[in-house]
Amino acid sequence: MSPGLSVALVGGLHSDARRAAVDRLLATVPGSVALHHDLATAPATGTVARTVRDATGVLSTDDTPLVNDCACCALREDLVPELERLAGSGLTRLAVVELWDSVEPKAMAEVVAAAGLRIGAVITAVDPALVLPYLGNGDDLADAGLAAAATDQRTIADTWARQLEYAPVLALLDNPDADDEDRALLAQLHPTARHVPIDGGTELATVALAGFDVEAAAAAQHPACALLPQEADASGVATYVWHHRRPFHPERLYAALEDLTCAAARSRGRFWLADKPDTLLAWDAAGGALCVESAGPWLASLPDAAWEMVPPVRRAAAALDWDPEHGDRCQHLVFTSPGLDRDGLAEVLDSCLLTDAEYAAGRDAWKRLPPAFDSLLEV
Repeated sequence: MSPGLSVALVGGLHSDARRAAVDRLLATVPGSVALHHDLATAPATGTVARTVRDATGVLSTDDTPLVNDCACCALREDLVPELERLAGSGLTRLAVVELWDSVEPKAMAEVVAAAGLRIGAVITAVDPALVLPYLGNGDDLADAGLAAAATDQRTIADTWARQLEYAPVLALLDNPDADDEDRALLAQLHPTARHVPIDGGTELATVALAGFDVEAAAAAQHPACALLPQEADASGVATYVWHHRRPFHPERLYAALEDLTCAAARSRGRFWLADKPDTLLAWDAAGGALCVESAGPWLASLPDAAWEMVPPVRRAAAALDWDPEHGDRCQHLVFTSPGLDRDGLAEVLDSCLLTDAEYAAGRDAWKRLPPAFDSLLEV
């Protein structure tokens, strides 16, 4: 296998920007080819169409059958052998994997890395004028013809948010319709991302070969140690960070979920409930829809011996935010949106915490509070 092969994953729901980024890479990196699996054909044909091309045009096309009625599974099964074939030929320097619209880069990056192939970059292609429209689109992928499997229940908004926030490089299409608000929203949603113009000479080619750490990228998205945005305010877009140690009252928070979810274009973070003091809960909202999931135990709830089983980055994040009474348990929620009402959000969130009297009653009393979130968590 050629040690010189790098794989660049280019994804995103903005298909015109994605195709432009791939074309730019093919034009500027000698010895590059692009692979694309078109999942749109799967429902009608039972197959996924694969195309391999370079800067001169299409080199080959083929169909691969569905796996477990899942187009995304077929992509996984077919992608690695194709990449290994290109690596074995010794003729390809960069394999550009153009991910289909709703395919999320995290899963594909982990599949490629597990095969021992070098990932040069994960890039999400962005049309800045479409960031807010897509982030506010709560339609199901299935209704838009973008589902990757019959069981796919994702929405356009939450899929777009994850595509945007996972990639350390954003390739930006030059759209004259994009304004300062669009650019501010993009910067606040993913403040650590490197922004590269698609038509900016060879810069995109340089980052495509730079290298990518799958484990670090996963840690940056994990609710326990995510690199969440900081407070910001620019061009009518604001990011509000709400941090507290006291636990939520489950019923009051549950009653406020709709207001909190609709208060911002995007919100995410981690939180804890008084009746579930050992469970780290993840908050993930976009497009007016909220997903609440258990992300495992808080480290403070684990015996000391179990800490050795926890990744170092998680232990480090907990140590930086350790509280003498509650350990790493905390409320850390971040809201980003044009026209954000910080004071209104703070008022609602503060009202959902335990009162002084409820807090003073202690943990035995907290655990007897009505379990309002059991239906969401499928307990």
